[in-house]
Amino acid sequence: MTASPTSSAEIPEVPEIHGISDVPDTETDTAPVTDVSHALHSPVIAWFDEHARDLPWRRPEAGPWGVMVSEFMLQQTPVSRVLPVYEQWLARWPRPADLAAEAPGEAVRAWGRLGYPRRALRLHGAALAITERHGGDVPREHAQLLALPGIGEYTAAAVASFAYGQRHAVLDTNVRRVFARTTTGVEYPPNATTAAERRLARALLPEDEGVAARWAAASMELGALVCTAKSPDCARCPVAGLCAWRLAGKPAHEGPPRRGQTYAGTDRQVRGRLLAVLREAVGAVPQAVLDTVWDEPVQRARALDGLVSDGLVEPLAGGMYRLPQTVAGPGPGVGGA
Repeated sequence: MTASPTSSAEIPEVPEIHGISDVPDTETDTAPVTDVSHALHSPVIAWFDEHARDLPWRRPEAGPWGVMVSEFMLQQTPVSRVLPVYEQWLARWPRPADLAAEAPGEAVRAWGRLGYPRRALRLHGAALAITERHGGDVPREHAQLLALPGIGEYTAAAVASFAYGQRHAVLDTNVRRVFARTTTGVEYPPNATTAAERRLARALLPEDEGVAARWAAASMELGALVCTAKSPDCARCPVAGLCAWRLAGKPAHEGPPRRGQTYAGTDRQVRGRLLAVLREAVGAVPQAVLDTVWDEPVQRARALDGLVSDGLVEPLAGGMYRLPQTVAGPGPGVGGA
């Protein structure tokens, strides 16, 4: 998937979001975990068994690598946009070693218009580490997953749970919203994941490993399809009768304003347009061509410098630029475009 040089290569995201809990938690909350009922498990899992979407990364043939690829792509990006890129990615790179054998710029190119393209570099870095440290097989152990470059707590837990059926609290934005409403009686969770949320998620985990893995997937799907951010469909919810927020009369959100996303006119938009030109180019691109994508020179230069700093673009002699052909050092585990 490629964009024209003048198109918006990183369009705004909508919140069916994974991986937000990879952001380090600095919360020091010591409040006790809410006394919650495990009566949620059976109806939510039964609902999931009947209504779960048939997504390619949930099929047995996806394997751990397919699960890992999906988790990288689904961070801050909706399923509808991920599906075509995911299929193309796995067709080209069915194993980590296949991706590791390519230049990192090819990962950025194949990422297309998914947005937040540093995720492509991180996935390439993880593929390299898997090939070098684990013989090309995605590791099973949570600690080994967490040690891979570009993988934070959420992604490690998600891969261990969804790929290997292990018992971990998989706490993405959808799950956090479900827990906030059903157990704590508020419309939205805090902007950043708190220690109290992590404790609650652990307390809600079924003891049985297989059931816990199913619960992780089911609660996430419930948040994505029914207990949505803007229009929760309580009539379809399998635990509406147990939901603390619904039983309290659906009180309006009283916390800090929910963070919105802006795009038009931002550095992120400029970065997307610059990357679009480089993705479509066969070789290096001269500065003069990149200068045509945005009229404001200071912002354009700042965006290009940022892409170079992030390892997404390589500067060459003579004012030429290209997608990266060499592997940069490992960056932070999570982040933006």
